[in-house]
Amino acid sequence: MNFFDTARLAIGNIMTSKMRTFLTMLGIIIGVSAVILIKGLGNGMQIYMEDAFESLGTNTIQVIIMGRGSSRSVSVDQMYEIAAKNPDLLEAVSPSVSVGLPVKVGTETLKSTSVSGVGEDYLDMKTYEIEAGRGLQFMDVRDRKTVCVVGKYIDRNYYGGNAVGKTIKLGTHKLTIVGVMAQEDDEMDSGGTDDCLFLPYSVAARYSGLGRISNYVFTSTDKDHSDDAVKAIENGLFKVFEDDRSYTVISMAQLLDTFTTMLNVMITILAIIAGISLVVGGIGIMNIMLVSVTERTREIGIRKALGAKERVILAQFVTEAAVTSLLGGAVGIGFGIMLCRIATVLVSRLTEVSMQVVPSLDSIVMAVGVSAGIGILFGWLPARKAANLNPIDALRYE
Repeated sequence: MNFFDTARLAIGNIMTSKMRTFLTMLGIIIGVSAVILIKGLGNGMQIYMEDAFESLGTNTIQVIIMGRGSSRSVSVDQMYEIAAKNPDLLEAVSPSVSVGLPVKVGTETLKSTSVSGVGEDYLDMKTYEIEAGRGLQFMDVRDRKTVCVVGKYIDRNYYGGNAVGKTIKLGTHKLTIVGVMAQEDDEMDSGGTDDCLFLPYSVAARYSGLGRISNYVFTSTDKDHSDDAVKAIENGLFKVFEDDRSYTVISMAQLLDTFTTMLNVMITILAIIAGISLVVGGIGIMNIMLVSVTERTREIGIRKALGAKERVILAQFVTEAAVTSLLGGAVGIGFGIMLCRIATVLVSRLTEVSMQVVPSLDSIVMAVGVSAGIGILFGWLPARKAANLNPIDALRYE
């Protein structure tokens, strides 16, 4: 008897008890669909994180200067010098000053607008485009000109699309709008990326009363060399402070790698937990195959009396177990893909976050392999029991 004959006979025996077969497969179905759903959620979260970090700039490096009291600090010129000395690793640098003063247009206060003092290269570093007017320039920073660039949200909602040349108030200070950024988000909302204002960091530092600037943004020439860029910055700062506790250097690429590693560990643990149901399904297959061997004892005895070899009996029952498990795996794959689509809709509606729950090919292949392996593994013991039956005792069985 060849493999196809064995498989056909196994499928025929399985189809004679459809309900029992379905209940036997249930553990495999649940386990496979759960693994696919969890891996799909993991893939979706990873893609979402990568997109979020991409918008921040994966080649961006944040530097926070704590200093050593009043005895030692670092100047803006020294930070620019670190970038100039490492042109193969560092592309640009900009001071960053957060301003807490309220933004006013006429008598209306913009409560959610983000206000930052930056250098002339900052908008290019963030790949922000200027739609109207111009961006900030070196002369604006050097001469402390009271000018600014605003986001498209402010331009459209408060100036009717003609903000360039108009004034906007930052606390009690008046700023002239010299440029408008192109729209960044698909939908412009209060507090979003397009609700922003950028002014020269030298002006922002004066308005905020800062004696020194403690936040800087660097961009590396290549995100693949972010680690080397971080080391270059740390080496430059260590020469100034001689104390690595005086500053913090954070790479967006390193943060992304850390979050991705943590996410993968969490998803793997959840997938293992979900996979326990596959073992439960395997035990169910073993139990039902043991029952099947008992029910078909006389059949086995007749076949062995007619000359069927032990390996043929063994192959038949192992094939039945494997086919049962594979059928459960196939149904589980379909159910898992359907759950991923449902989860995509639910996540979008419940969290207002556009995230695709994407089932991965490796999880589907793994599910098929594991389900087949479980069928063979847990079907082996009943198959061996059937193959080792004494034909005379089997024929006498009632």
